[in-house]
Amino acid sequence: MTISVVVPLYNEEENVHELYDRLKSVLDALGADYELLFIDDGSTDSTLKLLSDIQARDSRTVVLSLRRNFGQTAAFAAGFDYSRGDIIITMDGDLQNDPQDIPKLIELMKDYDLVSGWRKRRQDPFLSRRLPSLMANWLISRVTGVNLHDYGCSLKAYKRDVIKNLKLYGEMHRFIPAVASWYGVRIAEVETMHHPRMRGKSKYGISRTVKVVLDLITVKFLQSFSTKPLQFFGPIGLASGMIGALISFYLAVEKLLLGKDIGGRPLLLLGALLIIVGIQFIGMGLLGEMLVRVYHETQKKPIYVIKKVIGPGYK
Repeated sequence: MTISVVVPLYNEEENVHELYDRLKSVLDALGADYELLFIDDGSTDSTLKLLSDIQARDSRTVVLSLRRNFGQTAAFAAGFDYSRGDIIITMDGDLQNDPQDIPKLIELMKDYDLVSGWRKRRQDPFLSRRLPSLMANWLISRVTGVNLHDYGCSLKAYKRDVIKNLKLYGEMHRFIPAVASWYGVRIAEVETMHHPRMRGKSKYGISRTVKVVLDLITVKFLQSFSTKPLQFFGPIGLASGMIGALISFYLAVEKLLLGKDIGGRPLLLLGALLIIVGIQFIGMGLLGEMLVRVYHETQKKPIYVIKKVIGPGYK
């Protein structure tokens, strides 16, 4: 199997057949072995039935039916687990991504490990969709150091060895390029077409912005401190403890040498609080170090990723 196309769907009965026809037309023209993985994410309409009918007449189609609506990240994760292709393509099932862009992504996979689509001319409402997306993309690029114009575009291509090292949780599918950058993958971005939604109802809203910000904090921590948590918590704890100690020393001098009353001063409470907070942060860092070591040693998880080995007797 050369190419796997992973498409999550949730209540997209009006788009299923046209989506399949477009994908089949493009992939047949490539002349490569392929499979289509449709993940029904707990649809309550006839999406699953339509997908089952398609699978019955096309053996290159695989349908995964999730027991309930787990969300897009979980649907992508299921597709990755069951895919068998060397190159894995992901896209939305609402026909806003265009299958005609798939050959463009595959062509770039000769030189890159991950190719991300860029909906430069995005056909969505500006205030509710495009403006929050622009802000989120700018923020994610600055925080993670992986500069992409469109993290939210589901049309992406991955080499299999990139995906097999990733575990997805929460709403993390949009951050795959940032997480994968830890493994040293080569990332490219290419402009893709984007169509307005013609049928069905969008499942996304502005409320997802909060989730994106929270997941961004998680990604930044994992990207920079997943194997060294004390280096994250330690500086905060030391700074807090030192400031608290200086405040306490200043108050002690005033009390012992100048005889001033410091019992009712808010500064005394602040100094004590900062010392306690500093101890807690350092303690959290040490606990994190212990957890990291237990995790890596018991699970035999390496802290490195080898791209290839050059030498006799190695593969």
